[in-house]
Amino acid sequence: MRKLLYLFFSMAIVAALTTYAMWAADRPAGHYLSDLRIKLAVDQGTPADRGNLLGIQPELFPTDYQSPERLHRKLAAYLQQAQDQGLLNEKTVVVLPEHVGTWLMISGEKDELYQAPTLAEAMNWLAASNPLLFARAWLSAKGENRLDDAHLRMKSKSMAKDYQALFGGLAKEFRVTLVAGSIVLPEPSIRDGQLKPGSGALFNSSVVFGRDGVPLGQPQRQMHPIFEQRDVIESEDEHAITVVDTPAGRLGVLIGSDSWYPDNYRQLDELGAQLVAVPAFVVGHGAWNQPWGGYKGSSTPGSVSLKPGEISEGQAWHRLTLTAQPPSSRAIAGISVFLRGQFWDKPSAGQSFLSSNGQQFADGEARGARLLNIWL
Repeated sequence: MRKLLYLFFSMAIVAALTTYAMWAADRPAGHYLSDLRIKLAVDQGTPADRGNLLGIQPELFPTDYQSPERLHRKLAAYLQQAQDQGLLNEKTVVVLPEHVGTWLMISGEKDELYQAPTLAEAMNWLAASNPLLFARAWLSAKGENRLDDAHLRMKSKSMAKDYQALFGGLAKEFRVTLVAGSIVLPEPSIRDGQLKPGSGALFNSSVVFGRDGVPLGQPQRQMHPIFEQRDVIESEDEHAITVVDTPAGRLGVLIGSDSWYPDNYRQLDELGAQLVAVPAFVVGHGAWNQPWGGYKGSSTPGSVSLKPGEISEGQAWHRLTLTAQPPSSRAIAGISVFLRGQFWDKPSAGQSFLSSNGQQFADGEARGARLLNIWL
């Protein structure tokens, strides 16, 4: 009798594991409907032969990331509309928002993930649908928040591959220089022309792709992640700013809150940066108009007089983006581009803006995908 019970339970466990494996491997294609329209919100200056800085503020949702092909369709539609309006040329530098690549972590997943009511539940589905990847990532996770680290780390190889294929492909397809927002990967680097993740700490990084689709230089890592991210995302050395040469001039990239630090602009000046791209991301319903929370865990630079709560989040971004305040930055133009849309219960709130010659040109409309252009 004992042997019979043992056999019965063994068969039940095998059946359960087999059913789970079949469920985890199943990836049915869900229904997809997305708005491909984008509006030219700001067009500053006069077309000339020096090129232009073009920000694409996309409106994205989890279903846009069901596959790289779906995300390509939407971003390519935005770029095609910009091209139809005469905004793309051989010297155009296109800038996308922070974390536009990070969400590739949810590509190719089950419908239950995209239909989840909260981000936390979606991440549970991500782990449950990829048990071996998640277990391996959990064992190599760093820092205090091993769960979030594992979620970001578990698909890093496919994320890096998809990121380069998608954004490098768009740069080559439309023959533009493309600042591909940012992506969170473990110790990313360019090796033999390919973006490769490592095995160490996670970094929020941006890659610039040339008109041939090939990366320009090494990934620019974020130096000052806000405190909500610091138990997962590592801070880069503060002297790690680099610039790349583009057809429109020398370009520096400051990710998110890195654009709040005057020393970063001074370093860009020393490196001869003429253009500054700021991929950015603000989370929370109405957060753009709520009181600014300050430097969020970092000490306030001595040259910054702002205090938390004095002004709104949006006003702080405008004040601290120093390309608008010469002679603090000698760059001729800068742009801050925010991700719009909603990822489960986490709506985005930033509003993109341009800076040039001490002036700012902002889009005051909070909804929809937007183009912001400045001729150099």
